[in-house]
Amino acid sequence: MVSKSKMGSILSLQKKKTREEERLYVIEGDKLVKEFLAARMPVRILFARPEFLNSLPLVHKQGVGEIIPASYDDLRKVSSLKTPHNALAVIEMPDNKMDTDILAKELSLALDCVQDPGNLGTIIRAAAWFGIRNIYCSQNCVDVFNPKVIQASMGAILHVNVFYTGLPSLFTEALERKVRIYGALIDGESIYSCKLGKSGIILLGNESKGISEELIPFITDRIMIPKQTDASSGIDSLNVSMAASVILSEFTRVRGRQG
Repeated sequence: MVSKSKMGSILSLQKKKTREEERLYVIEGDKLVKEFLAARMPVRILFARPEFLNSLPLVHKQGVGEIIPASYDDLRKVSSLKTPHNALAVIEMPDNKMDTDILAKELSLALDCVQDPGNLGTIIRAAAWFGIRNIYCSQNCVDVFNPKVIQASMGAILHVNVFYTGLPSLFTEALERKVRIYGALIDGESIYSCKLGKSGIILLGNESKGISEELIPFITDRIMIPKQTDASSGIDSLNVSMAASVILSEFTRVRGRQG
């Protein structure tokens, strides 16, 4: 039987404050847990039904701090999902260091006050798909280790570094290095006609307010995704995660054409 204190400690990680203090976060789902185990991520606790544990290769269990067989009812009590899966794991947060030297060498994303967990998770997934290794978030963005963000990223968090930093200072340093900053704005130039580079920072703003006024002066290239319809109601803008996918796709196409 799983102790109440153990389940309480896992459940407490749904709170950002506890995650930051413990430097731990939770992932849920059979596929997601298996991917983390296969990637040799530092798993502190594997909390799963016996049949799931028995299906794992021995090599994937090695290095796991603690393996706890659990019933469906146990998982239901600690899950952040309405319908829990067969497995849940507690993961140690990575200790990634931000290296601004790479700003001029590759394409990266910057997010200003993106607050919906599903949006951030989907943006991480798109970034991983298009080969973006680094995302820089303003301090008021949703926590990347929020369970809903992890769930929406579908394992892509394994391939993308997410840093929280002051964007004005980051952009100041970027401009000193002659790095172009592409800001997604309503009055920007069509992404399909403007000249896109192989490197730079793509800046995306808040779901409803867009890019903060304080960041506008740092933008070197104002870009936008043109609407291909005359309809005026119901589709006045794209969801930020959808916009990220479209923009990254176009940058990838252009880079491929440039060789």
